[in-house]
Amino acid sequence: QVQLVESGGGSVQAGGSLTLSCAASKYTDNSYCMGWFRQVPGKEREGVSIISSSSGGTAYADSVKGRFTISQDHAKNTLYLQMNSLKPEDTAMYYCAAAGLNICYSGSWSSPALFPYWGQGTQVTVSS
Repeated sequence: QVQLVESGGGSVQAGGSLTLSCAASKYTDNSYCMGWFRQVPGKEREGVSIISSSSGGTAYADSVKGRFTISQDHAKNTLYLQMNSLKPEDTAMYYCAAAGLNICYSGSWSSPALFPYWGQGTQVTVSS
């Protein structure tokens, strides 16, 4: 069982930056695919980015490539999402998620149904 707690959301103007954090209860065994997802009311939850807790390999949704960076700190059991050049369309509830390590290499990482562990979410609002 993995427990996840997000923080760092808030309101920012377009072009600004935010860094989200996700404290994980079990991060040190290097056997998880860690991810960030986001959801706006009335729409499906979408994958934003993932990172392998083992290799550090990453993947990003096309909509955030070049603007967002996912990273991890094993010593602090924490996952991060650095978000730069934010746009109003980035406004959403952001969720941290964890799955078995194989998900990171499956080609289907953006499917939320593959992630059994979720945080409660943190709201990001970008104004124009």
